[in-house]
Amino acid sequence: MTDIFTPDVLFALMVTTAAGLATGVGGLLVFTTKAPNARMLAFGLAFAGGAMVYVSLTDILGKSVDAFALDFGERGFSYGTFAFLAGVLLIVIIDRLIPNPHQRLETDDPFFRQHNPAYIRRVGLLTAAAITAHNFPEGLATFFATLSDPTVGLALAFAIAIHNVPEGIAIAVPVYYATGNKGYAFAACMLSGLAEPLGALVGYVVLGPYMSDALFGAVFGVIAGVMVFLALDELLPAAKRYAKGHETVYGLVVGMGTMAISLVLFNW
Repeated sequence: MTDIFTPDVLFALMVTTAAGLATGVGGLLVFTTKAPNARMLAFGLAFAGGAMVYVSLTDILGKSVDAFALDFGERGFSYGTFAFLAGVLLIVIIDRLIPNPHQRLETDDPFFRQHNPAYIRRVGLLTAAAITAHNFPEGLATFFATLSDPTVGLALAFAIAIHNVPEGIAIAVPVYYATGNKGYAFAACMLSGLAEPLGALVGYVVLGPYMSDALFGAVFGVIAGVMVFLALDELLPAAKRYAKGHETVYGLVVGMGTMAISLVLFNW
């Protein structure tokens, strides 16, 4: 078992862990500012969404097609496409079984004016559980992307880390308001973030011994589908809710552009 944990695997796991623990940054922001800046939050969410869509469709999906082509030739494109659609279907099923709540984060929301600690605690725990469940495929995506190409993996980890900051806020705010304990709120953020390296570790241990070109293609196709769905279903709608102007489209374009330029520079 120890033979499978090579330096490359440990590095990929470290990158995934760092991205996941960005939820803790969101938790810290709750305690250092009176309220999240809605416009900056909208820009950051859209930036992460744009970066994730771009890297998924231009690089990760391409890796899936190329891997399938090694085993199936010209049919590689078809299999890569089917894997992509399977990833979309997978995250749709997860989303239906465990809906990811999109609570507004401003402390003047009616939600926070109810002053019902039991209700707030319940919603906080549900929020943490939902975000934790959604963090599993993100961890798997970051891990395998880094393992295959550290350049792509680091870029994707950066995008996911940005996306995890507001998730940390979404967890910390209700837990803190319910308990009045900053330590509990921060711990809830960190535990949710650890779902990403846990997802990566479980995925690698289960799939690692059987990894082949076809399986590699399937994993990356599924990852691309998952990432695109998460960006379109979670990040961009949330960004639009917090936006007061053109922050969503600006963040989307800047996120895509930053990802594109970073890939160009790293592959120069």
